Amino acid sequence: MARTPHLLLVEAPYYTHIAALLREGAERAAAAAGATWEAVSVPGAFEIPAAIAFAAKAERRFDGFVALGCVIRGETTHYDHICAETARALQDLMVRDGVAAGYGILTVENEAQALVRAAPAGDTKGGRDKGGEAVRACLALIELRRRFNGIRP
Repeated sequence: MARTPHLLLVEAPYYTHIAALLREGAERAAAAAGATWEAVSVPGAFEIPAAIAFAAKAERRFDGFVALGCVIRGETTHYDHICAETARALQDLMVRDGVAAGYGILTVENEAQALVRAAPAGDTKGGRDKGGEAVRACLALIELRRRFNGIRP
């Protein structure tokens, strides 16, 4: 029988209030699924894939990883580079290395969009619960990987 999934939540709290909402949704979803988790912080979204790669290669075992952060468009093309490269790096980890990950990095035009997407489900702001969604996606991939490896639930 498979053990309870153990997740690593990797959070970029550049926008602390938005990151807190994402993490709240992620922790609620993990708890509801019976998963356990640990959390680490990195300076920004660009550093999330590196932290996941370090953890995936470490002796300490995590079943899956959840990327949590927010990138808000500014006046320069910096936004485009950060969004594209962060998504590409996470996708590479998933496809190349078989890492189960949930993508909870918001890429938005403004703070108002971020707040709606970050707020947990049931929140008075009509939250879209992207932190919880990222955990649920990660757990689905863990289950699929286990199934393909012949591990029963």
